[in-house]
Amino acid sequence: MAIHKTTPIHIDISLDENNIPEKLIWSAPDGGIDKNEAQAFLLSLWDGKAQETLKMDLWVKDMPVDQMQLFFHQTLVAMSETFYRATQDEKMTATMRDFCDYFAEKLELKKK
Repeated sequence: MAIHKTTPIHIDISLDENNIPEKLIWSAPDGGIDKNEAQAFLLSLWDGKAQETLKMDLWVKDMPVDQMQLFFHQTLVAMSETFYRATQDEKMTATMRDFCDYFAEKLELKKK
């Protein structure tokens, strides 16, 4: 398969004197994103040769816990959807969605 195009995704992390993230700025020119601020990111890369996940999880030090809980819930929901698109495994996807509902219930994330 020939590569027709490459595209950059750029992440700048501003650190305090203790190397704790204070600011996250990201750009993805093909997506129309130019120097947008974010408070957290979770990055997972699959190394097929080593058969393992490489990951980087960062968040700014002043990110409130309630926002982190929402971020994780939304990420888990998105991972369930991605898992289904990648595998078409309806049974496991339903189990993952059930867990997402349980997670939201226990953290009281569902709007009343």
